[in-house]
Amino acid sequence: MAGWNFADLWEGIAGKFPDAPAQIQGDRRTTWREFDERANGVARHLLDGGAEHQDKVALYLYNCPEYMESCAALFKAGLVPVNTNYRYLDDELLYLWDNADAVAVVFHGAFTDRIEHLRPQLPAVRHWIWVDDGTGERPEWAVDYEDVAATTTERVEADWGRSGDDILMIYTGGTTGMPKGVMWRQDDLIGAVCATANPLLAQDPDEVGGVAAILESIAGPGLVGLPACPLMHGTGWFTALLYLTSGGSVATLEERHLDWVELLDTIEREGVGALTIVGDAFAKPILACLDAEPDRWDLSSLVLVTSSGVMWSEPIKRRLLEHHPGMMLVDSFSSSEALGMGQSVSAAGAAEKTAHFSLGPGAIVLSDEGHRVEAGSEERGRVAIPGRTPLGYYKDPEKSAATFITVDGVRYSMPGDYATVDADGTISLLGRGSVCINTGGEKVFPEEVEEALKTHDTVADAVVVGVPDDKFGQAIVAVVEPAVGTVIDPGELVAHVKTHLAAYKAPKQIVEIDTIGRAPNAKVDYKRMTAYALDTLGIEA
Repeated sequence: MAGWNFADLWEGIAGKFPDAPAQIQGDRRTTWREFDERANGVARHLLDGGAEHQDKVALYLYNCPEYMESCAALFKAGLVPVNTNYRYLDDELLYLWDNADAVAVVFHGAFTDRIEHLRPQLPAVRHWIWVDDGTGERPEWAVDYEDVAATTTERVEADWGRSGDDILMIYTGGTTGMPKGVMWRQDDLIGAVCATANPLLAQDPDEVGGVAAILESIAGPGLVGLPACPLMHGTGWFTALLYLTSGGSVATLEERHLDWVELLDTIEREGVGALTIVGDAFAKPILACLDAEPDRWDLSSLVLVTSSGVMWSEPIKRRLLEHHPGMMLVDSFSSSEALGMGQSVSAAGAAEKTAHFSLGPGAIVLSDEGHRVEAGSEERGRVAIPGRTPLGYYKDPEKSAATFITVDGVRYSMPGDYATVDADGTISLLGRGSVCINTGGEKVFPEEVEEALKTHDTVADAVVVGVPDDKFGQAIVAVVEPAVGTVIDPGELVAHVKTHLAAYKAPKQIVEIDTIGRAPNAKVDYKRMTAYALDTLGIEA
């Protein structure tokens, strides 16, 4: 076989543990047998509708069992799942689905009205599959997901077969403007993510005995894993893949706006063993609940909490461990383009300090001049990781060449995260070298927000920066130069941005300035603008 493929592995697990749970959401329970059968129905529908090898299918869904079920269907049929940020507005959705060459969209009913007026601009999308969420009637131009999934069919495999070369595509906001599709071979993604739980998956299938060897190594159904973050982001999606490939199950919350009590109730009720969060933005409210009612929840089943994407501070880790000393906290330094750049592990009595990581296998730190940063030198450089890395960005060879580099004959992924190398070889993460803002796990590119602001009549110029924020990690602040003779209305400007972009991209605060003071080449000094915003708002850096 040409590398590992999720469909082959999951079908094997469904055969070995047919009655074990695969997905849980509230009162909904899906066994591995049902998970496999329903995925066959969805795969059959798309293939009968003319989908071709490696066609792209967008998943426009909140967290729900249909998300991973759709992934299973696409893997079976040799098609490509594409995540879609459900916070996107019209222009962003049109860009993403057009850029991805999507031929089908699986969507929650709540998005019907938005899709309705976008459809004429998306002629390439031939299939619309509607997931009933109780928000309205199915539109006549879509088919009912439940009808499709319930179709009885034999196990599906397309004429072109399956391969570890089949891809999964995750769109990331990145640091250079519009979202870009990161192309992961399934074999590489399985080796980078799932092999952390089963080392056999890091090896060639033919050398270890293929799927049969994996099934033999799984003694029984695995842990219940709960991605508290959205599946449409890599942190949630990739850990859900891990939970399933380990023979476990994926639990998702029913509420679409995070309810921390529901989260803790679910951990206790379902015996959740592994929880996925996004740094302090999730850990702080969880901790607040536990502090307020320390005896309410039994968290004894929880053995692992993993985080990626946002800083997870040492004091918060330490206090969480006081509530449940028996769990391990893993802070992963990764991105959609580079998994396993580093990690820190905390346990009772040993909470790792903030932004301090051990480098992943083979990872290096390169200076802007291209030489390796020496340990203890205090020199800054960008972290680069070798081994299992993406093929590149979809339809963007220039950006691919800049991110996926070759050093001394070795190919590395270097997304742009800056760090220093401590004397003991560990790294202290400094952040992205660009001006990309990370707010609550969402990446926001300042120029996009600036352009939206500058379409308002009262704005002559604008610069958007990130400032420290306890809740979101960074909060978006707009430094605005008023148009001559006008008065800035902060609330009106924020509302104006929200009519153009997803709400999370709107500034939290507006700061006025006499002039932005761009350089002759129209460049702006973001460091100066950030310092101005911090000083004006009275915030310490």
